[in-house]
Amino acid sequence: MAVVIILIYIVRLMSLQLFTSDYKTGADSNAFFKKIQYPARGLIYDRDSTLMVYNESAYNIMVVMEEQHGIDTLDFCNTIGITKQDYINRMAQIKDPRLNPGYSRYTPQMFIDRIPADQYAVFQEKLYKFKGFYAEQRTVRKYSTTVGAHVLGDVGEVSRSDIEKDEYYRQGDYIGKLGIESYYEKDLRGQKGVQILLRDVRGRIKGSYQNGRYDKAAVPGNNLYLSLDQDLQSLGEKLLKGKIGTIVAIEPATGEVLCLVSSPSYDPHMLIGADRSQNYAKLASDPHKPLYNRAIMGQYPPGSTFKTSQGLTFLQEGVVTPTTSYPCYRGFLLGRFRLGCHGHASPVQLRFAIQTSCNAYFCWGFYHMINKRRYGSVYAAFTKWKDYMVSMGFGYKLGIDLPGEKRGFIPNSDYYDKWYGHNHWNGQTIISDAIGQGEVLLTPLQIANLCATIANRGYYYTPHVVRKIEGHDIDTSFTRRHYTMVDKKYYDLVAEGMRAAVLGGTCRGGAIPGIDLCGKTGTAQNHGRDHSIFMGFAPMNNPKIAVSVYVENGGFGATFGVPIGSLIVEQYLNGQLSPSSETKANTISQHTISYGTNSR
Repeated sequence: MAVVIILIYIVRLMSLQLFTSDYKTGADSNAFFKKIQYPARGLIYDRDSTLMVYNESAYNIMVVMEEQHGIDTLDFCNTIGITKQDYINRMAQIKDPRLNPGYSRYTPQMFIDRIPADQYAVFQEKLYKFKGFYAEQRTVRKYSTTVGAHVLGDVGEVSRSDIEKDEYYRQGDYIGKLGIESYYEKDLRGQKGVQILLRDVRGRIKGSYQNGRYDKAAVPGNNLYLSLDQDLQSLGEKLLKGKIGTIVAIEPATGEVLCLVSSPSYDPHMLIGADRSQNYAKLASDPHKPLYNRAIMGQYPPGSTFKTSQGLTFLQEGVVTPTTSYPCYRGFLLGRFRLGCHGHASPVQLRFAIQTSCNAYFCWGFYHMINKRRYGSVYAAFTKWKDYMVSMGFGYKLGIDLPGEKRGFIPNSDYYDKWYGHNHWNGQTIISDAIGQGEVLLTPLQIANLCATIANRGYYYTPHVVRKIEGHDIDTSFTRRHYTMVDKKYYDLVAEGMRAAVLGGTCRGGAIPGIDLCGKTGTAQNHGRDHSIFMGFAPMNNPKIAVSVYVENGGFGATFGVPIGSLIVEQYLNGQLSPSSETKANTISQHTISYGTNSR
């Protein structure tokens, strides 16, 4: 019996010493105080190195529950400006495992986060009275601008899933939630440090452990330099005031995004400080969805901007030549089937078809390609067509360095087989695809990228909003050319057609003195008023900017798309607007479009 009892004691001692960490944790907590040193989050600059996002000191009040006892609760509450009930509620929340998973009475817990420096100063004077409480220095994000909220994003407290995904975080830490704050979180956040302090038997701090030999300094986050032009971004947001839509401008030679506007937007200051949660809920419940980044998430019919991709495909496949002519009798006529078009001269060749945005030309080209016997079947012909579309950046995410990008939609042959039945559809059945209607959907970013590809005469770079990361290069995926399946010579012809559209076609209202703007309008049918679309680049040779504009329910492409796109190009290339253009910009900004509550 005595032997059994001795064995039980031995097993229990081994369990306590080798397998149970509770006593070790308690002992370590009594002897050491590990104070986390939080790094400064990386700063964010625009393309001209103008500071956009910076840090301001704030302080978290932390509590170690094992040590917190015997304080004057009323004095504590008065010092930090809360009620006694607030104190009771917060203590209960800290101990609740549902709200605070991983709670330990030995480790610091968040009591109040991010109090301002002036309030901290009052608390610091009385800190010696409040055993178990201490303050840790943190930072809060501040903005020198009110524009670019969808690109910049915001920072908020980590969720339970954030902690589970990355052991770097603990309860009360902050993480990028939206925009580049989220995409570049690991660059911006830096690395935490730790200061190990020695405590006496009464828990009082006696100084650094071994003179700081085991301390670890915090490493600040990397600064980011954006490709955004703040003046251009500001103008874009002004022009879309009172409207639902987007503007995306890209530098064709690099893929750098010059402006990315989604309207309605919001002031980034709304998502910092104590009112963040309340303001986020307000924005999230807005029926016009100001948090929704339409530039990369909106999936729209591209309308007639899509005709450029069709002309390029037909040329490369030999369906047409530069001199091929098709008739247009105010539309595409095939038997009893008719798809309408506006009035212009007929027959039509490709250059003139782009200039006048002729529906019939592109319907005929599409019909002949899909029904062409050389492919063996309609299924194979349409598969070939889709291959061209994918090579141009459609149907899949482009890979911009922002979270939430959508892929748009390019149907495939299986899709139509499922919809109509195998061998029960042909080029006429799906003819609307030829003019950017039907099932075809693109994001505004993809439309801008199409324009940049034409500007480059056949290749594009993955669009990106960060042009430089302090400390290392940007990802090589942003510096690699992506070539389409179409030869350069055919892009030259399409560019000529887009230039003709500005000189004397559907884009003539966007002409800019001294600038060779090339453009293409689009008008996408909608359940209500049509969407107004434009894409353009300039100069025609050695282009510096490619832009897409999409205004929901804006009417014809020439109504809003063309003038807005023209103003964006003029501002960027000239550095300012002319007096007459400034007047035009003010007029557009004052025009509000009425929307229901079911906007995209």
